[in-house]
Amino acid sequence: MLLIYTANNTNRFSYIAEVLFWQVYKIDFTITQNKEELLQYEGAKINYSGTPVCAKEIWIQPHDLLLQQNIQPQNIECFNWNGIKAFFKTVGDIPFDIFAASFYLISRYEEYLPHETDEYGRYAHANSMAFKEGFLHVPLVNLWMKELVKIIHSKYSSFTFHLPPFTFTPTYDVDIAYAYKGKGFLRNAGGFYKELFTGKFKQLAERSNVTSGWQKDPFDTYEWIDSLHEKYHLKPIYFFLLAERARMYDKNISPHSRIMQRLIKQHALKYTTGIHPSWQSSDDEGIFKKEISLLKSITGKEVKCSRQHYIRMSLPQTYRLLLENCIEADYTMGYGSINGFRASVASPFYWFDIELDVKTGLFIYPYCYMEANSYFEQHYTAEQAAVELQQYLNRVKSVGGQLITIFHNHFITEQPEWLPWRNMYAGFLQNNF
Repeated sequence: MLLIYTANNTNRFSYIAEVLFWQVYKIDFTITQNKEELLQYEGAKINYSGTPVCAKEIWIQPHDLLLQQNIQPQNIECFNWNGIKAFFKTVGDIPFDIFAASFYLISRYEEYLPHETDEYGRYAHANSMAFKEGFLHVPLVNLWMKELVKIIHSKYSSFTFHLPPFTFTPTYDVDIAYAYKGKGFLRNAGGFYKELFTGKFKQLAERSNVTSGWQKDPFDTYEWIDSLHEKYHLKPIYFFLLAERARMYDKNISPHSRIMQRLIKQHALKYTTGIHPSWQSSDDEGIFKKEISLLKSITGKEVKCSRQHYIRMSLPQTYRLLLENCIEADYTMGYGSINGFRASVASPFYWFDIELDVKTGLFIYPYCYMEANSYFEQHYTAEQAAVELQQYLNRVKSVGGQLITIFHNHFITEQPEWLPWRNMYAGFLQNNF
């Protein structure tokens, strides 16, 4: 048991201590505000206060962030500690306040401050300290914790810890279930004439063959993906876009069609399924509620997990909306414009609402890799993306984290332009699992 002493056990501090020691490392700990208890305790102990208390302790001097109750710009200067970036410099057995720095990153504190948005109205990754300071590509909080537990063990030989087991969760966003199938006469007729007059005769022939039943829809990659899960014993999660109206960035087929409902039911019988709230639902809570209700009626199951379409989220509004609608787990914590660790951590954690100063019941599962980022935003080839994805796996594995990836069914087809990406994904699974 690890004992942590603090003179001020705020909600922020107790929350981040739980995240770091229990949710990341599964280390039993207790917090005390009794200095005498710290002095008498003979096991591993951390003194989180302004001055040392006893000779045999791990002293971490606090920054004032966890004592504050408001949200304000912070003066941050990064420096190197054991070869990794750190900030909120203090004095003590480690030269910075690991609790305050971790809270700043995991709570997404900077996203509550005034900031620029990208072309989709999202928090722009270029605003983030992780991007500016060059550590977006590493799970910094996990690296800090790995170093801290080593320091604790060096001082208390009886303190034992084990690196958490690495886990991998493949996830899929079904934004466009089928290229032609299930789109109805009007949408296919419109596509037919558009391809005819723009000279896209290859797509025209493909559309004709699929709608005539002579060819499998190119986006119907579900059996192939399923075979990978069975072969490598994977437990994926599928997020379905259920916009009733095809507009803006919501281009899926109608959730009321038998084809779409059959697809969802097939996956719900075997895998975890979640809602992929449409672009439109971000502007209308009524639409959001209706999409959840639709998924529940199709699967016959409560809807407990979600990921925002186009990673369109804002704090704290989006997460509060999820909680109000009984969502328990969200998989949106990442960027839709670049790969990396948005919250600088490779482990799931409960969301802390900074404005309300409370730990919530919404569990956040951060992802670090989406193939669409590699292709559309970073302009990688499939070969370059394979290297990138492998690097993320290696980094997450080295800290005992959870690797969560995002792929789309329409990205890994057998169409010539996408076949390299299909092969890249298959090769990644074959080489690692």
